Amino acid sequence: MDAKARNCLLQHREALERDIKTSYIMDHMISDNVLTVVEEEKVRSQTTQYQRAAALITMILNKDNCAYISFYNALLHEGYKDLAALLHSGLPRVSSSSGKDTDGGLTSFGVYPDSSCHGAVFVALFAGFIAVELLKSVFPFLEGMRTVLCEGGVPQRPVVFVTRKKLVKAIQQKLWKLNGEPGWVTIYGMAGCGKSVLAAEAVRDHSLLEGCFPGGVHWVSVGKQDKSGLLMKLQNLCTRLDQEESFSQRLPLNIEEAKDRLRVLMLRKHPRDKSVTDSVMGPKHVVSVDSGLGKEKGLEILSLFVSMKKEDLPVEAHSIIKECKGSPLVVSLIGALLRDFPNRWAYYLRQLQNKQFKRIRKSSSYDYEALDEAMSISVEMLREDIKDYYTDLSILQKDVKVPTKVLCVLWDLETEEVEDILQEFVNKSLLFCDRNGKSFCYYLHDLQIDFLTEKNRGQLQDLHRKMVTQFQRYYQPHALSPDQEGCMYWYNFLAYHMASANMHKDCAVCENFQEFLSLNGHLLGRQPFPNIVQLGLCEPETSEVYQQAKLQAKQEVDSGRLYLEWINKKTIKNLSRLVVRPHTDAVYHACFSQDGQRIASCGADRTLQVFKAETGEKLLEVRAHEDEVLCCAFSSDDSYIATCSVDKKVKVWDSATGKLVHSYDEHSEQVNCCHFTNKSNHLLLATGSSDSFLKLWDLNQKECRNTMFGHTNSVNHCRFSPDDELLASCSADGTLKLWEVSSANEQKSINVKRFFLSPEDPQEDVEVMVKCCSWSADGSEILVAAKNKILLFDIHSSDLLAEIHTGHHCTIQYCDFSPYDHLAVVALSQYCVEVWETKKVCKNSAIVLKQEIDVVFQENEMMVLAVDNIRGLQLIAGKTGQTDYLPEAQVSCCCLSPHLEYVAFGDEDGATKIIELPNNRVFSSRLGHKKAVRHIQFSADGKTLISSSDDSVIQVWNIITGRTEKDFLCHQGAVLSCDVSSDTAKFSSTSADKTAKIWSFELLSPLHELEGHTGCVRCSAFSLDGILLATGDDNGEIRIWNVSDGQLLHLCAPISVEEGTATHGGWVTDLCFSPDSKMLVSAGGYLKWWNVVTGESSQTFYTNGTNLKKIHVSPDFRTYVTVDNLGILYILQVLE
Repeated sequence: MDAKARNCLLQHREALERDIKTSYIMDHMISDNVLTVVEEEKVRSQTTQYQRAAALITMILNKDNCAYISFYNALLHEGYKDLAALLHSGLPRVSSSSGKDTDGGLTSFGVYPDSSCHGAVFVALFAGFIAVELLKSVFPFLEGMRTVLCEGGVPQRPVVFVTRKKLVKAIQQKLWKLNGEPGWVTIYGMAGCGKSVLAAEAVRDHSLLEGCFPGGVHWVSVGKQDKSGLLMKLQNLCTRLDQEESFSQRLPLNIEEAKDRLRVLMLRKHPRDKSVTDSVMGPKHVVSVDSGLGKEKGLEILSLFVSMKKEDLPVEAHSIIKECKGSPLVVSLIGALLRDFPNRWAYYLRQLQNKQFKRIRKSSSYDYEALDEAMSISVEMLREDIKDYYTDLSILQKDVKVPTKVLCVLWDLETEEVEDILQEFVNKSLLFCDRNGKSFCYYLHDLQIDFLTEKNRGQLQDLHRKMVTQFQRYYQPHALSPDQEGCMYWYNFLAYHMASANMHKDCAVCENFQEFLSLNGHLLGRQPFPNIVQLGLCEPETSEVYQQAKLQAKQEVDSGRLYLEWINKKTIKNLSRLVVRPHTDAVYHACFSQDGQRIASCGADRTLQVFKAETGEKLLEVRAHEDEVLCCAFSSDDSYIATCSVDKKVKVWDSATGKLVHSYDEHSEQVNCCHFTNKSNHLLLATGSSDSFLKLWDLNQKECRNTMFGHTNSVNHCRFSPDDELLASCSADGTLKLWEVSSANEQKSINVKRFFLSPEDPQEDVEVMVKCCSWSADGSEILVAAKNKILLFDIHSSDLLAEIHTGHHCTIQYCDFSPYDHLAVVALSQYCVEVWETKKVCKNSAIVLKQEIDVVFQENEMMVLAVDNIRGLQLIAGKTGQTDYLPEAQVSCCCLSPHLEYVAFGDEDGATKIIELPNNRVFSSRLGHKKAVRHIQFSADGKTLISSSDDSVIQVWNIITGRTEKDFLCHQGAVLSCDVSSDTAKFSSTSADKTAKIWSFELLSPLHELEGHTGCVRCSAFSLDGILLATGDDNGEIRIWNVSDGQLLHLCAPISVEEGTATHGGWVTDLCFSPDSKMLVSAGGYLKWWNVVTGESSQTFYTNGTNLKKIHVSPDFRTYVTVDNLGILYILQVLE
């Protein structure tokens, strides 16, 4: 540690030891990798708060500069700004690597597991952006440096720009050191000191781009984010790194899923890029930026604004630079004012010195008085006729560039008028402009958004409503088409504006529309643009979106357009009976009152909400805590509601008036859960915390009655049994524990983690957080939520009675039984609360279909042979859903005979078995392959079976005699699929060796070897007349061949070298021709229909999951069956 930093820490040691609480500060330091868990335990072992603080300071004194900076940032983040100010003078000028974004003060960017980012680990190259060297095909270096930077989103220079050559050169030198190996560069300094401008200027160099970033530069803004903002950033990064959508066409819908997706992308697709991993190796380079501009540079900015030489500036200029604290943003704001009023030097200086403008930002990410003053002055000096326009910008999101056309709609003005107004804001440094091609986009600095949000907080809902109303007014007579400027803004953010305006509560139509955009918005940024009507047809039939889509589709069908109906979507049970959205951010908890008439909920918006259970009418809203409210609970007589929070406090409220009754503060970490006893004669309150302890409180006492020890990780939830004899608790250690209330002793522990283990996963490698539990009315059963599952246990035997998946792509935050009927309330992470009917939950609801299926179409029915997750074979009547269960087996692939006489399946050991229907007798069994059987198929007459395997062999055998008729050694690599022509004279094979072959059953050598694919060839299909063969590969490419001579005839979904993206959402896994050979349907990331001759796509059907394996088609090419990777069965019919 630098001597200056060490001396500063020693000087102020006594004040620090007297005031700080160590637990949260150590969390930050552990996240920054400057403090170990072992060291944390040593500090925790000290008896008093003072001793713990002293022990921590001693440890820091023995560490390096990183520890000092991390400690300083932790003090700021936890509200010890006065103590942090004491340490500010000792901050090292150059930090090593680690750091994190904080509330004001030093902001450093590097590789850090930020606790506010839920463990996501970023390589932040420069201030708030990630520059990733992508595959060379992503951003071709063809149109010069300007095009590359523009496409990558690198910001343009500000209106007035001064060079800081020394710093820019230092950044470029660090980047050159990264050339050819993974690593990262960090620029850090005070907020608003110009880090982003420096970073952008550093990459604005032709030789640097060619040498270091030949694939282009991605500029991804990060900054300090709340949970929803962080999720959006992670989603954007997923999209950029998976442009060919080979892993999923659906964006992750919660932070944990996003982290997992990015880890997979980093490991499998960009092994040299380390943007989001658990650990980052490689060289680390740091560039320090002073907290403010030097005096000379500040004067240079002012001189450029007022068009004067520096030496001619008045004496007030020097004082203004001092008052602006060297911030380039603040200096620019004052400079822009002086350009319009060059005689007001003394006036603006007095305004800054006297702090005439009231400080309005109470919860800003940064603590910048000078910025408040400068912004206030600048806004006040705007012309009266444009002030309201600037106020309208308060609803813009951080790091989102808004096209001119969006503001034209908002203000109902012509493009030129809007650009004139915005240019005034730009000239005054109140707004920033980027140009991409012919269009302009505008954005605000994060600090300016903080300022506007606080200044206009009371108007925000009305401003959002204005945005939505103007959209409706403009696009009522005009259709919103994907080629229009601003189209993607509306698709991505209209639902956000509707939610912020509370407009979804106005009518069911608005709610339908908002939900549709929220669930499908990630699809709308694709090229070619998805068919909105087809997406709408997948909505529930009661939805207004579906009704409108159906009307539109029927009109277009008459003109020859292809549309698909998901006919069995009704069988996908919709358990929700009431949906309300009382909160403006994530909902963490919801519970019934004891009489079942009210529901209380709380969440990230720090409020407690109470509404009617039957109608959703709001009864009460309380600003309950200083931080996120994690749990709420009604007392047994419904007179009280308890809440607990990240602020470590427990509060008890009057449920009718919202008046505070009690406040407790004894937990040392955030309090995650609370629950009252069920009997009102002696009311107890239980709470559980991240400190791993449970506490019991008597409302007649000021201190806690009992503390219960036993969990090894955070206690997430607790619940008394109906008779108040037991207390159940759930923990991040993966267990459910039962405690005796009278003695506070542990009675039983259920290991919930074991229900999430697979055979190949060691128990220690699986993390399962048990979120919550709820007792049944008689106390014999308990409902438990973990991840995206709900488990029902028998309380006496600990047996699992039922297991259900939510059907949502989001985390379950909470579940609760209603006291008097078969209802459960479930809080989800997508701002909503759902009420479920538990009568619809059956014991076999845990069974999920795998993707190995076969289908036989009959005159009025279709039979689906499927494999479920417990490796049972199911025979399902497609239209009625009636299911017959066949003998259990280890199945790798399966098929039905054409006349439903037999079921054949192969396993991972190379064995093939045939079961006779309907008696389910094993008709034949043989071990024919040396490795796993991957494909199996009956001939048209049902007498011959053909199988392919990882052993590179295709076998043909007679099912009557059980003898092998032929063995074909087909490929050098594994045989991935085979198909038999309709006349049973030929078959095809495809392989991991990137080739396909056409064979005759009569010859042991191939008729034709089909070459040209650049990826594994996964599937093939003959046309009905046997003239054509289609093959599909891992790059999303489909080729059509002439069977007679093996010549390539057509390409479907050809890949452009310039675009470099697969247009099928990943691998092509199955194919099928129409009877007339004019159309082709393919499976992959989703389903696509193709015109065989032109190679153009006719329609796309997006499933809820992805990675489809098979598509089964009726003889008339009008019914289609598939299963996605979530186990959802789709039966689709052509809309007529």
